[in-house]
Amino acid sequence: MKKNNFSFLLLSLRPLAGVLALILVSGCAKPEIKNLDSKGSSIVCFGDSITFGYGAACGEDYPAVLAKLVKLPVINAGVDGDTTLAALERIERDVLVKNPRLVIVEFCGNDFLKKIPKDDTVKNLAKIIDLIQDKGAMVALVDISAGMFFREYRAAFKKLAVKKKAVFIPVLLNKIITNPAMKSDFLHPNARGYQVIARRIHQAIAAYIE
Repeated sequence: MKKNNFSFLLLSLRPLAGVLALILVSGCAKPEIKNLDSKGSSIVCFGDSITFGYGAACGEDYPAVLAKLVKLPVINAGVDGDTTLAALERIERDVLVKNPRLVIVEFCGNDFLKKIPKDDTVKNLAKIIDLIQDKGAMVALVDISAGMFFREYRAAFKKLAVKKKAVFIPVLLNKIITNPAMKSDFLHPNARGYQVIARRIHQAIAAYIE
């Protein structure tokens, strides 16, 4: 190829290279998270039986495992059987007074079992997120779906997380809910499953707390 033709080819590729670079940068950018400068001193895991650690021995729940992976104190504020409505009733004493830097919010299963409309679940979660963010803490919203399991909540939770500028942790139970070796019953993980959950959550929040 002649030198002049080669120079022309390089010039013609410059706009394309710029577009590709912009796409790569945009794809790697972290989403904007509210209260990223939080001065809180703890991580509060706020949820139902999956946060509580149902199906595993004391110290094998995911908050206990997560505590070994982070440099902040981790508080288990999970209550077996809790709905989003019940969570709103206890959020002040179990979360807001704990000076959280980050609150990991995990609810949905009991709302579904008690036939609470999905829209009501999302509205309650929005209130929970607002209360936490008004206190100056970051929020990570957990989606416990896996495949078809709770799939109807996935898009709504992601949309809510984006709207509220919260960290979104999707498909938390993926490859756990279908693996008998990682479950204590039809729904709840065992110690091995909670270890996987803790690692997934740590991977999702590490960039925001370290």
